[in-house]
Amino acid sequence: MARLGVNVDHVATIRQARGGTEPDPVTAAALCELAGAEGITVHLREDRRHIQDRDLMVLKRTVQTRLNLEMAATEEMVGIALKVVPDCVTLVPEKRQELTTEGGLDVVRNRAGLARSIDLLHQAGITVSLFVDPDLEQIKECARLKADCIEIHTGSYCSARGRAQAGELAKIAEAVKAGKRLGLAVHAGHGLNYVNIRPVVLLGGIEEFNIGHSIISRAVLVGMERAVREMVELLN
Repeated sequence: MARLGVNVDHVATIRQARGGTEPDPVTAAALCELAGAEGITVHLREDRRHIQDRDLMVLKRTVQTRLNLEMAATEEMVGIALKVVPDCVTLVPEKRQELTTEGGLDVVRNRAGLARSIDLLHQAGITVSLFVDPDLEQIKECARLKADCIEIHTGSYCSARGRAQAGELAKIAEAVKAGKRLGLAVHAGHGLNYVNIRPVVLLGGIEEFNIGHSIISRAVLVGMERAVREMVELLN
């Protein structure tokens, strides 16, 4: 059975639209855990467009399951991670102009910088995951860098249709096998929703799914606890 990690960034996005104090992503995280989520994910961006530093600090004290911090591999962010010490850090690419993360890390090209970040995070006892496209060369490089996990970027699968989607699903299947063969824990996320997740679950081998937008979108209509429970049921 795969774990569900809920990304509560979009709760903070709604809050920041007015610049007030509600809705509170910390409260949302507690509701997610009560409903069966086994992890909470937040992305602390350089421009602080949604999650704020204080959110991260409070979540560190209140999350009862696992706190997964998504972040760019910059000196500033590594410093914050070393101060907060979340259970897991997922290193992701980040561009200021993007609406959401647009693809996986180029681990091969950025090997030297990633190696330094991974080493510092490991010294602090933090599990390190690298967010990558389902590309075998990138996954092999993750293993060489001694990452603990990979999170497979499922965005291309989620946006494809028909025969093209089947091809993207096959790439994910091969990526899962490669990650397992290389001794990496395999996670997946980006763009997954209540309709397209089932074929990915049925591949097997994925230990954790990190999902945000579709759960928060459904929660607006049916409530957070029901939205999380429905996704947990799909993973089972």
